[in-house]
Amino acid sequence: MKCISIDLDGTLLNSKHEISPENVKALNELQEQGHCLIMNTGRAFADVIKLKAIQNLEVPIFCVNGSVLYSKTRELLFEATLSISIYREIFSILKRLGVGILVYTNHGGFPSTLPPLHDKLRHELDVLFQEFNYDEILEKDNLKIYKLIALVHNDQLEKIAEVKAELAGKFPITMASSFPNNMEITSGEAHKGKALLRYQDMMGLSFDEIIAFGDGGNDLAQFEVANTSVAMGNAPFHVQQQADIITKTNDEDGFAYAVRHLLPLLKSEKVITVN
Repeated sequence: MKCISIDLDGTLLNSKHEISPENVKALNELQEQGHCLIMNTGRAFADVIKLKAIQNLEVPIFCVNGSVLYSKTRELLFEATLSISIYREIFSILKRLGVGILVYTNHGGFPSTLPPLHDKLRHELDVLFQEFNYDEILEKDNLKIYKLIALVHNDQLEKIAEVKAELAGKFPITMASSFPNNMEITSGEAHKGKALLRYQDMMGLSFDEIIAFGDGGNDLAQFEVANTSVAMGNAPFHVQQQADIITKTNDEDGFAYAVRHLLPLLKSEKVITVN
């Protein structure tokens, strides 16, 4: 049995945040062949199960960059959290740097999770972050913090480099960018690649091969443990450089195209690209 680990935004989802009929068909074909499909995403669970195509699939869902793992029957298998003390320190640094801050918790995302913000205007985002009372988060009962996201506008990308420089080596965390204008901060135990190996051990499985699909910097973690890594045609160049295969874009059914046309052609030590 092969493990097919699939990112969502920018990979399985098109720019309308939908799973196309062709990609659904490819997913069904892989399941019928007996392979283990895993949705491996930076999204929170609530943002994953809103997708109708996912609701119809019985697959494990790894959320928040490997922070929270669910079985194919939606049973919670594992959680990796940031301690409240580390959260406070990191939050203070992000606040000082003047970036937008999203906080993913067991009570939801504050002031939002990332997907609903994709179509917001600049001033709407600024107001959202400026007016939200982050102290309310720490008043939640039995609070678990899974992730912080530092978010900036596309003309402020230098601030993401500042965030990385400020936090690097100071905390037991994992940092990765799902988009160039963000930095996602999770527990050091949260990692898309570690999640695949953890699931294999927890379930007593031995995958013949791990094939990972992704488009963002946070997908490099699953590329690290994959036998075959597939980058989308819309992925940044530095992500494509780390992949064995480069397929079509997420708006061209790149996932389905790779499954049907590129994976069977893979040769060792050779990168396959689509022109």
